[in-house]
Amino acid sequence: MNSAAAYTPLMPTSANTFSNAPFYEGNVSAGAMYPPVMAPQPNMFGNVPGYEGTVPGGGGFLPPPMPMQPVAPPQPAPENPEWSIPSLSENAAREALKEFVSSHCCYGDAPVTQGVITSMEPFNTFRYRLETFTESRSTDWAHKPHEGEPADFYAQPAPRPWEVQATPPKLFSDHTEKIRVPYTSSVKQCHTCNAAGTEQCKECSGSGKKTCPMCNGAAKSDPACTHCNGTGKDRCTKCNGSGKKQCETCKGKRQLLTYIELKVEWKNHVEDHLVEQSCGLKSDNLRSVKGKELFKSSQNLVYPLLGFPNPAVSQASERLIKEHQTNYGKTSRILQQRQTVELIPITQVNYKWKDKSYVYYVYGNERKVSADDYPETCCCVIL
Repeated sequence: MNSAAAYTPLMPTSANTFSNAPFYEGNVSAGAMYPPVMAPQPNMFGNVPGYEGTVPGGGGFLPPPMPMQPVAPPQPAPENPEWSIPSLSENAAREALKEFVSSHCCYGDAPVTQGVITSMEPFNTFRYRLETFTESRSTDWAHKPHEGEPADFYAQPAPRPWEVQATPPKLFSDHTEKIRVPYTSSVKQCHTCNAAGTEQCKECSGSGKKTCPMCNGAAKSDPACTHCNGTGKDRCTKCNGSGKKQCETCKGKRQLLTYIELKVEWKNHVEDHLVEQSCGLKSDNLRSVKGKELFKSSQNLVYPLLGFPNPAVSQASERLIKEHQTNYGKTSRILQQRQTVELIPITQVNYKWKDKSYVYYVYGNERKVSADDYPETCCCVIL
């Protein structure tokens, strides 16, 4: 193929310069509806079949193809005979409170050293977690300064959005990648500077001069400002007094390489369900702690846990799996799902100090403490 057939001529464009290319019909410039100053011409971007609706600013998420992997059979209930957690000892409960108090500079430790634990009661609860790892793709028209790259538009049909190769990251980790779609590139004149390579300096509005910083433009002659010699003007340092700067769009290259940019996003959607516990500890406290892992399963598409010992876990599993597959399956490709069941330890500790009763909670493998009614919260002495 000779160069004339492979490259778009570099000359002013007419309304029909860019014809339709396979899979990308309907790509038009946003300038056709919202024409800002120096905006790209409405016909700057060609139409490419397979990318219909792609406009500057983004064409929205593209529906994925039908999944190719076989559907997995329903999963049975997890088999784990060890559903209990060892009880918390008094020494461990007291040590947890001691550490909690020491992390607050104004808390006194008298309730820790003098308080008497009267009772301890476990309120262990289940947490069900569903993770859905997805890949979504969207397109946008993009451009960059032309630095000699070949214009491959129409050299051969462009691959469809979901045919473009992209390497996924580690499972269940977020990542974004932007890819120039092959065979969508064209060379155009820069729309900002009209192929001049320079544009008016915004700092001095093209005059090359600014108000003198020493006399604030007073232009005094008696005595004359020694900085501006009484002119009240100083040379613009941004453009060196020329009134023009390198075009920010084309970086002085005068031409742009325009192409369709494919944005590939991998995202891990995580949702938890905590089985309600009646001890009074706020559920938000439990979101940052870990528990004993009872069950974990990872597949392309997971199925609800059947016959779990706690019915609330089974119901949460069924509800969240349905919601995730409905919400994310339409606009993205579900690559993997993972469900986990944890048993979070919670111990309510009742104690007395100075003939009054108080309570605190020790929760999570980390043995964090919640003590809303701690009796000595300010030990500061005002002199």
